[in-house]
Amino acid sequence: MNILVIGSGGREHALCWKIKQSPLVKKLYCAPGNGGISEIAECVDIGVNDYEKLLRFAQQNRIDLTVVGPEAPLVDGIVDLFEKEGLQIFGPGRAPAQLEGSKIFAKEFMYEYNIPTAPFRTFDDINEVGLFLTKVQFPIVIKADGLAAGKGVFICNDIKDANEALDQIMEKKIFKDAGNEIVVEECLFGEELSILAVSDGSRYVMMQSSQDHKRIFDDDLGPNTGGMGAYSPAPLASRQLMREVEASIIEPTIKGMEMEGTPFKGVLYAGLMVTKEGPFVLEYNVRFGDPEIQAILPRMKTDIVILMLACCQKRLGEVKMDWDDRSCVCIVMSSGGYPGKYEKGMEITGLEALDEKETMVFHAGTKKEKEKIVTSGGRVLGVTGLGASIEDAIKHTYTQVEKIKFDHCFFRRDIGAKALKVNDILNRR
Repeated sequence: MNILVIGSGGREHALCWKIKQSPLVKKLYCAPGNGGISEIAECVDIGVNDYEKLLRFAQQNRIDLTVVGPEAPLVDGIVDLFEKEGLQIFGPGRAPAQLEGSKIFAKEFMYEYNIPTAPFRTFDDINEVGLFLTKVQFPIVIKADGLAAGKGVFICNDIKDANEALDQIMEKKIFKDAGNEIVVEECLFGEELSILAVSDGSRYVMMQSSQDHKRIFDDDLGPNTGGMGAYSPAPLASRQLMREVEASIIEPTIKGMEMEGTPFKGVLYAGLMVTKEGPFVLEYNVRFGDPEIQAILPRMKTDIVILMLACCQKRLGEVKMDWDDRSCVCIVMSSGGYPGKYEKGMEITGLEALDEKETMVFHAGTKKEKEKIVTSGGRVLGVTGLGASIEDAIKHTYTQVEKIKFDHCFFRRDIGAKALKVNDILNRR
């Protein structure tokens, strides 16, 4: 088979790495790819939003399966475009992709199908929301309605925070049209958890649990990022909790989309807050999480190409998921200044010194210049390691991180600490 992966980040490197392991693969392409992906796939100089060029490339190169990494092409309808031309493509169409494309759509869908989520109000007028904020109890959460690269969520502890968020979203338009409307919702307290499922439109299979670390600094301080690290499995995700999540969130979402006449095909990502009252949906994503998938795929024994084909062909009932019992940790190494301004072009050294047996390095913001790998983005590398326990995986992965150097490098030093705390609590019971 000839396979095309669309995207250029750590998620797409992890997908290429996993797809490459399938004996079904004859030729693997990635558009546009990055410095690390170029080592395992042929990178094609086509942007992720250049849909007509991507379509022509798929047709001319007899691509048997296209895999979409980022959310924007899915929300824009690339799946509809490819399927109209008879091409197999993994991901949801434009209509079901609105679960991520519009937070208002997602909240109203959850309300309609009794899927647990925080109470909310929606607004398109800054004066109206300003009046509403004088009557609410803080803390609250303010979200831009549209896509904002994981950065459109503001936790507001008081009216000052809320007004600053409104100024950023609705006045300064830092997210452009994505901030034309907003969601204001009650702030939930508990532990965050990421649960992914793959669906063919009617059936689904559950993926292993993971937990992301969104804030830039240790102890979850500072602004939100695209994700500074993840681990899998999450000790919080007991069998009982996973059954509850499946019954109250995953199944009704898949069935609800089917009842709406917009069957969901692809990856359904439920970002959850596990509270004392149970799990609540914070947000939906309609693609593999980044960096969650970097911590999940190394534990996945099932051939991902077989899984994706079964999803596209509505044969998901034939697939059996098989998982490695070991734990996995992904630590993101970023450019200094991220998620704000940062410099590019820093040479990365030490990659050749890593323990290749238990370590994977997924490139996110890199490019190849002659024989050198240099930085080209905010999140640069996802250093990923396996271990017999979560503690072993953390120790091993940080040991590898310390071997890698580039100017102004930054990474969190507490990735996985939450898992250790949960384990400690469980062991004392």
